[in-house]
Amino acid sequence: MTLIPRYLSVLAIAATPATADVFQFAGAAENPDGEALYEEQHRIEGACENGVFQPKTHSVLYVRQADEGSETFAEKELDYSRSDTRPTVNYQQPDFQESLKISYADTSTANIAWQQPNGDKMQTSVDVSEDLVVDAGFDNFVRQNWNKIVNGDSIRFRFLVPARGASYSFILEPAPNPPVNAEHLVQIRPDNVFLTLLVDPITLGYNNKAALVAYSGLTNVRKNADENYTATIRYTVSHYPECDLTP
Repeated sequence: MTLIPRYLSVLAIAATPATADVFQFAGAAENPDGEALYEEQHRIEGACENGVFQPKTHSVLYVRQADEGSETFAEKELDYSRSDTRPTVNYQQPDFQESLKISYADTSTANIAWQQPNGDKMQTSVDVSEDLVVDAGFDNFVRQNWNKIVNGDSIRFRFLVPARGASYSFILEPAPNPPVNAEHLVQIRPDNVFLTLLVDPITLGYNNKAALVAYSGLTNVRKNADENYTATIRYTVSHYPECDLTP
């Protein structure tokens, strides 16, 4: 029997190609009175690389019940090719003629193009820092810091707020009085006394596999021309990738 030298075995493992995989889940949103609002249908396509799932693209359908049955009233597409935590974003909600696009001309600038419900258009650019998180890239940010989450540590980061055309400093920390149940509960709140008075914390729940199972707070889905929904969303995973979600 021929024995393969150890260093060749290591090289073979390192050269193992990534395998395509899918992470799929859905969320049911309800208002503070417990009334059903809409459903989110998420499909993240990616690859298992060195035993960890790396997202590539992420599509979201927002569905609600109508007289004729269910209807898709909004869509979002994200691309993580540049960064797991700073994806490109294309959100469309036609019933309010609203759209939001976030793109990157280079690694140092995020470009925001927002078509508002009143017809106004806002185009602005924001400097990109190493700790900047954009939209659903927050989910990947949590997984990258999973050990700190499990240990109950607090983490500071910057989050892009497109409607303000700026990024702000936030704190990710254990949730002291969570409105939802999950194996791991965290909240994000502004790292600024003034903003804390204006913005309520958002609570997120994760299971032991680091999959999002609950969300409570302000959403990105428009309720009317003046405000977005505040909702509790409970998620159910229909398909996990073959590899882990965390390093």
